[in-house]
This record gives sequence, C-alpha cells and structure tokens, in this order.
Amino acid sequence: MSSTVKGRELKKVVINISGMTCTSCSQRVEKVLQKDRGVSSARVNFAVEKAYVEYDPAETGEEALIRAVKEAGYEGKVADGDLKTAALTISGMNCASCAHPKDAEEEKMEKAARRLWFSVSFAAPIMILMMIQMFIIPIPGYFAVTALLAFPVIFIAGWETHRASWNALKHGSANMDTLVTLGSLVPYLLSLLGFWFPITTFIEMASSILALHLVGRFLEARAKGRASQAIKKLLAMEARKARIIVDGEEKEIPVEELKVGDIMVVRPGEKIPTDGVVMGGESTVDESMATGESLPVPRKAGDRVIGATINKQGLLKVRAAKIGKDTFLSQVIKMVEECQGSKVPIQEFADRVTGFFVPFVVLTASAAFLSWIFFPGFHMRVVEYFNFPWSNPAAPVFTLAFLAGTAVLVISCPCALGLATPTALMVGSGLGAENGILIRSGEAIQTMKDVKVIAFDKTGTITRGKPEVTDIIPLNGCSKEDVLLYAGSIEAASEHPVGAAIAELARDQGIALQDVREFYAVSGKGVKGLVKGMQVMAGNRILMAENSVEHEHLHDEMARLEGEAKTAMLLAVNGKIAGIVAVADTLKDDSALAIAEIEKMGIKTAMITGDNRRTAEAIARKAGISRVLAEVLPEGKVDEIKKLQEQYGTVAMVGDGINDAPALKQANVGIAIGSGTDIAIEAADITLVRGELSAVISAIKLSHATFRKIKQNYFWAWFYNAVAIPAAFLGLLHPIIGATAMALSSLNVVLNSLRLKKANIRPAYSYEKSVDARDDSLPIPAGS
Repeated sequence: MSSTVKGRELKKVVINISGMTCTSCSQRVEKVLQKDRGVSSARVNFAVEKAYVEYDPAETGEEALIRAVKEAGYEGKVADGDLKTAALTISGMNCASCAHPKDAEEEKMEKAARRLWFSVSFAAPIMILMMIQMFIIPIPGYFAVTALLAFPVIFIAGWETHRASWNALKHGSANMDTLVTLGSLVPYLLSLLGFWFPITTFIEMASSILALHLVGRFLEARAKGRASQAIKKLLAMEARKARIIVDGEEKEIPVEELKVGDIMVVRPGEKIPTDGVVMGGESTVDESMATGESLPVPRKAGDRVIGATINKQGLLKVRAAKIGKDTFLSQVIKMVEECQGSKVPIQEFADRVTGFFVPFVVLTASAAFLSWIFFPGFHMRVVEYFNFPWSNPAAPVFTLAFLAGTAVLVISCPCALGLATPTALMVGSGLGAENGILIRSGEAIQTMKDVKVIAFDKTGTITRGKPEVTDIIPLNGCSKEDVLLYAGSIEAASEHPVGAAIAELARDQGIALQDVREFYAVSGKGVKGLVKGMQVMAGNRILMAENSVEHEHLHDEMARLEGEAKTAMLLAVNGKIAGIVAVADTLKDDSALAIAEIEKMGIKTAMITGDNRRTAEAIARKAGISRVLAEVLPEGKVDEIKKLQEQYGTVAMVGDGINDAPALKQANVGIAIGSGTDIAIEAADITLVRGELSAVISAIKLSHATFRKIKQNYFWAWFYNAVAIPAAFLGLLHPIIGATAMALSSLNVVLNSLRLKKANIRPAYSYEKSVDARDDSLPIPAGS
C-alpha cells in the first residue's frame, strides 16, 4: 500500500514488535521510528504489538526500521501482507494442514501461565511459612529458607521483567518493568543484608510483589486474547480447499493456488472459496459473516458472491474474480487491523502524560521515602487515624519509609492508561465486522459522536437504485415505439441507472436498438448523440434549454409526473420534443423507519440529489428527510457538504463510496454503503456492507458505545492512580496490596472493554412488525 507526498511515493509497512510490556515501551519505539528522516509517520499500538509506519523508500527501508526497533531494545519483524501467510503467522501454524494451530495469543498466555505457576509454586510456600512464623511457632532458619525459596521467583520467573527494565535504562528511559524491578529486586537484595546485620527484611514482600505482577500479566494476556478474537474469527472463516473444473473434470486444490478465471464448483453446505461471479446454478447463500444478516440471500447466474460465505442449497459454478489479498475478506481483515492500530484524538493527551508517568512515579516514591524519614510524626498520625489492619506504626521509621516508597512504585499503573483506547477499539471493530460495519480509524469513532447532520445520496442509498419506467408519453406524432427506440438507443450507451431501465424496457418489448455515434454525456443534465443519422437528446429541462429545444408548454405535464415522485425525462429528435419518459425508483424497505430513528437521536437528515425540487421534496416526504438539497450536479456535492458544515458543524455523508468519493472525503465522517463486493472499501471512514439504512443506525450506536467505553476506561485508570498513589505515599497501603491493585487495574480496563461485546447496536424499531404497516406504493424517482 502506498501514498504520495510532495510528488514522492510513500510506502506503508506493519511491523510486529515483541518485548513491549507497557505504553512507555510503545512510546519509545514510536519515537525511535519517527527519528528516522525517511519516516513520514509512525504509530505503535501496545495492545496489538504492532507498528504502523509510512516511509519514503528513497530515504529509508524496512531493514533500517527493524534495526531501529532493535536498537530501542525490542525485536521487530515485518508483517507479511499476504492473507494466507499472515494467517499462518498470526496463528502460529507450522503448516497449512495443522489440525490444531496454536495462535500467538495462546502462546503468550501459555508462556505467562508458566511464569505465573512457577512463581506461585515458590511464593505460596513463603507466605505459608510467614503465617506459621508470625502466628503459630518460630521456624528455625526461617530467613535463610525464605531467601532461598524467593531466589527462583526473583531471578528466574522475574528474569524477563528485570531484563526489560535494564533495556529501558540502557536507553535512558523507564517503564512499568522498572517499577516492578525496583519494588521486588531491590527489596530482595537489601534483605540479604539480614545475614550480617539485624535489619528488617522484605523477602516475603519482594516475592509476593513479583508473583502478583505475573498474575496480572497472565490475566491481562488472557483478556487481551479475548479482545483480539475478531481477526482470528475472520481468518478462521477462510476456506482451505477449492474444487475447480480442469479439462472437464473436477480437481481439488488449496485455495492459495486459485487463479482469477478458474471455475469453482460449490456444493450445498460448502464455503465459497473466493470472491466470484455465479456462472451456473441457483442457490441461497449465507452471507452473515459479511453483512451480519442471518437470512440467506438468493444467488443465480450473473450474481456476485463473497468468498468464505456458505452455499446453502443448490450447486453453484462460480468464476473466481478476486484472490489473495484482493478478496473482500482480506480487505475486511485489513480494515479491522487498521482500526485497531489507529489512535483516537482523546488518546493523545493520555499518551503525553504516560511518557512522563514512570519518571514521575519514581520521583514520587523517592519523595515518599524522604517524607517519612523527615516527617514521621505527620505520617504516623495519618496511619493511626485510619488504623488499617495491615498498618504497623510500631515498626522502625526506616521500614515504614521503605514500605511507603515501594508501595508507590508497585501500585502505579501506566498500563491501564495505555490499554484504555486500544482494547476498546479491538472489541468495537470486531463487533462492527461481525455486523457488517467496517471502521477505518478510531478518529471516526470519536467524530461520529459529534455528528449533527447526516447527508444521504439518494440513488442506491435511500432508494433501491433499480429504477423502472412508469410512463411513456409520445408527442408531435411519434408513437410509443418511436420514443422507446430513440430513448432506448441513446440511453443504452449511458451508464446511468435511469438509462439502463429505459434500454432494458426497449429490449424486453422486442425493439431493435440502434448504434449511437458521437455519444456525449452531459453531467447532471442528460445525454445526446446521433441515432439513425438524427440528433437525439434525452435529459432534463436544462439540457433542452441549452440546446434551444422548445419545451415550456410541457410544464404542467412534467409537474404532474414530478409531483408523483417520478423522474421525468424529455426526449428530443432533431431539435423537436418527441416524448416524455418517466422513471421511478422505490425506497428501500427500512429507509423511512431508519431515518425516523436517526431524527429521534437528535441528528438532522439531508438528501442530496440531482432531481428537481418538486420531485426531491416528494421523495423526502415519504422518507422523512428533514432537509432537501435538490438539483445538485455531481461536482456540486462537495460544495453542499461544505455549506452544511458551515451551518451545523460536524457532518456525515452516506453514499455508494464510488461516485460520491469526493463528497465522502469532504464530510467529517464518510460512510460508504452498498452490497458485498460492490462497495469501494477504500473510499470512506466507515463502510457498511449491508445495503439497508438500518446499518447507519448500527454504526452510530457502535461508535457511541465504543467511545463511551474509552471514556469509562480513562476514568477508571485516572481515578485509580489519583487515589492509589497518594494513599501509598501516606503509608496507608502495603506494597503487597499495591501490587494486587495494580494487576487488577489493568484487568479492569480490559474486562470493561470486553463488555462492549454485549452492546445492542440494532435499530430500536422492529422491521418485521412494521412491513405490513407501511405503504410502499409511491414510486421514487431515480435521478442523481
């Protein structure tokens, strides 16, 4: 993937990074990458452990970027862009035929579990011995036994933590591991002086802190694994084998060997191996993995089908149209990954704070120690006032000072801040993908909550986009057949849906359409050309006026048709009106209900169309649109969006993503809506795979729910640190309690994000109950 800046083509690369333990690590990697003069932008996502880099290949390269990551103290590897290879990489498979592949998240959990149980197997006996020593009977050689048992916990189970701390210190920074090392390794080493001097020792505390830290790491890895299941589910959907026809016989091959043009045979119950076009057979296909809709859809010859969807009934022969990374499923996975790797504007402040968080905590811990040393009376009064069971005011001041400083170190949790946004985006983007809502970036989620107006393109968005001819009115001695001949011939050369409807009716009635010479499409007005040597024009009043064709006497007839919400098109042959052809589209089944619910949400709706105002207002009344922008030429849509932004502020635009690309880009949030593989996924911030407007409501609700989770996560992360650090400073919290609270803080953020999976993003109305109550008899014009 590439883009262009200042005439130079930039490349994008995704780098898998291992060894990061908190957001301080991700920020250090990000800064190192950004220092490379060839790098245009670099984002590092701690939750998914990936770096997203855009760079100038003339200035730097992938090897230089990997080298920069290693110099920062971490391991980096360029992620493979091919879906199949990526699937094997992400899933940790050794071969494509592995029966039970082990994915990377599972490997992390297993590794975290091994470290956890190893540490607990030594730390638990230490705690049991401590209880016996304190409350039952003195144990001979207790100190030597506990010091020996704690050694594997501190130096073997905690080795990776200490190594990460050292790497950070070598590069002049500090991270979460630094705090844990200071809270475990330092007390342990200090306690060893007890072999020679009569001092208070902290062996039990040191081993417990590290064991609790590893418990938190395991629970966090497990929860993050659940949060990142969306991409795993998408990868698991891909078919492994394909049956193709070779020399008249069926042959089974791996999916990665498919080529564009291969004819695939798909039997009932089988997955369609890749995107394609049905060449023979009829069936229904379960497309729920793409659209979120449970009901199968009928498919016949000429229809497009999506790879990984399931053929339910008849046998289908499908010509492969897209393979590998070009398939719809690959594009969905890519978009979900992009969203999970993006940043929300609200995150920027938290990132800036996190960069100073660990140094601040170290300074605060030092200040706590010194404060206890120099102002013991004040701290004693505070501790005695609260009189918590774990408090021991009778202990030496040095011991209490050391405990307070250590508690500050181990209770502080920058990870909770760093996980607040990424985990919510991971779950939200996954939930969206399961419901046919593809969100490109976290920024779109935050912007969507502030949208005041949603502007809809008409054809194919509010309406079905399949117009039909409703009226043929011959004039000036022409017959209906003459009108269909000239209108059908000239419109057959057009790509507009209106033209296709007229040409289709002419063919159905057995009229032989003529070749067109000197064809010319006048944007937003109509078409003209030579048919059988005569100058033919088909279009609106503006086209006729510009070519001096007399048509004013038809005003009342045109007004009548337009008042019936039809698109009335004038036909002129050799400068004289030959007839009027009226074409109408129909509203999508749920358009009126969806727009009504959007209005109830407090969001204004607008419709942009090339139709004249009378026709447009007739459509708007039926759909429930509150504002009509009529007679807008295609190139004028961008200006209309700008006007809405000036008047209302934040504007979203819903269109097909292909013809409306400039307007979608101008809007604060561009939403592309379509059906399956017909959508241009690259064109918008949010892509709706379902063609119904109910998907717009689901997208709004998903955006609100995801951003609400992000805000909740930040609240709890800030609240926790704001309460816990001062309490530890004052000596109210024991370091072991602090370590427990620190682990639970990160876990709470991840689990809160996981609750997003239960969010109800479906429209409030019940479509099934409302079908019979609606009157869809009024046709809708098929203009813009």
